[in-house]
Amino acid sequence: MVTKEKALEILNANIKNKNLRKHHYAVGAAMRVLAENLGGDPAKWEIVGLLHDADYEETKDDPHRHGLVMAEKLAEAGIAEDIVRAIEAHNYEHSNIMPKSEMEWALVTCDDLTGLIVAVALVHPTKIAGVSVESVMKKFDSKSFAAGADRDRIRLCEEELDIPLEDFVGIVLEAMKGISGELGLNP
Repeated sequence: MVTKEKALEILNANIKNKNLRKHHYAVGAAMRVLAENLGGDPAKWEIVGLLHDADYEETKDDPHRHGLVMAEKLAEAGIAEDIVRAIEAHNYEHSNIMPKSEMEWALVTCDDLTGLIVAVALVHPTKIAGVSVESVMKKFDSKSFAAGADRDRIRLCEEELDIPLEDFVGIVLEAMKGISGELGLNP
């Protein structure tokens, strides 16, 4: 299996924007903790999170290719098929590859949630340290706040992972707090 170090090397070679890299770190941390909660392989799930958008700078103007370009590169490099498929399926609305496994659905649901949590942290005086599940939930239904965070995708945590929304927010928030320095979200 690909190591975390190798995944970071792939990420850094493909994503130059530091803030985009931080998004990958957040999703990687969330995926690791979700794996621990759902009985998955934490190392593998973290790698999926770290690499899920690694083709974004190349495909940002062509959403139908997003995920597929990186998946192809990873497949050619001999990366495990389930990692490749999760990256393809996370953009299922455009790739037409529906998520099936818990790992794939975890990626779909936490991807947008990490963005919402970052947005809440950025407007909080103590950054992520002061963010609570309640403060995230207060902003959750405000469509104009962090408008790019698709709430419907986040809500799929209940149907596809059998995790209540507030519990899911708590899991992802705690994972992100654990790497707050890497995310640049310390006060």
